[in-house]
Parts: sequence; structure tokens; C-alpha cells
Amino acid sequence: MRPQIIDRSRDQEFMRLALTLAAEGAAMGEVPVGAVLVQHGQVIGQGFNRPIVDSDPSAHAEMVAIRAAAKSASNYRLPGSTLYVTLEPCSMCAGLIVHSRVARVVYGALEPKAGIVQSQGQFFGQGFLNHRVMVEGGVLAEECGAILSEFFKARRALR
Repeated sequence: MRPQIIDRSRDQEFMRLALTLAAEGAAMGEVPVGAVLVQHGQVIGQGFNRPIVDSDPSAHAEMVAIRAAAKSASNYRLPGSTLYVTLEPCSMCAGLIVHSRVARVVYGALEPKAGIVQSQGQFFGQGFLNHRVMVEGGVLAEECGAILSEFFKARRALR
């Protein structure tokens, strides 16, 4: 197996795009999480949380972005791709990341309750998985955490 060359030079650029998408979701009343899937330096899928709008509990930002990319590529596998997501993925999304063969996940803020990459376990390091995913956390973590904090603060103020 050939070692993969990782280009980190555009990580912040793609995370900023994910933050823009998260803000779109927030404007629709969704929890502000955005995701961008990149392959060969090009965005091939993007999305934001939309379970309320779509009446679909699986419509997390990662799911929306990966579905769009797979459809665009006409392939359910996305080798060599990097997923940028503003919040640490949950178990559902981590499973999807493995099955779609995403090579690398870059996330912003930790998700202490349901994050399965670091907070509640290291899912991608499990020996039973048939695909290895590289992970980098904390990219623009403050900005990614702030958009979530502001969203929930505004929601609490409405009560």
C-alpha cells in the first residue's frame, strides 16, 4: 500500500467553507454543523445539518455532503477524499465515513456528548474496521465552537 501524501495547506480554507454552510443551517433553525468533502483539491460534496427541514434523522452535515459527493462521482466509495466538518462526528457519521472510504477527517470543535472520534472513544482506531481513516481535530475549533454556542444561547433565550 502506497503512503498517502497529505496536503494540509488548505485545511482552514475548507473549514471556513464548512462554517459558512453551518451558518446556512442555523438560519433555517438547524443545529449549525457544516461539512465539505474534498477530493484532489476540489469540493465534490457539501452540506449542513438538515434533519428538521428534511424530516430525516440521518441528515447530518456529513451524511448530506457524502451523499452529494457519491452521487456526483457516481460511486459510493470516495478514496483519497478529505471530509471537513465543524463538529466531531457521531457514531452514525463515523460508520458512513468508513463505508464510503473517506481517507481523512478534519473537524473543528469537540462534541463531548456524542463525538466518537475523540470525546467518547476512538472509533477510527478500532481493529475490526476494514478501512483506516486519518483524523485531525481542532482546526478553527474556536470559531466552530462559537457558532454552536451562539445558536444554543439564542435558543435558550427564546424559552
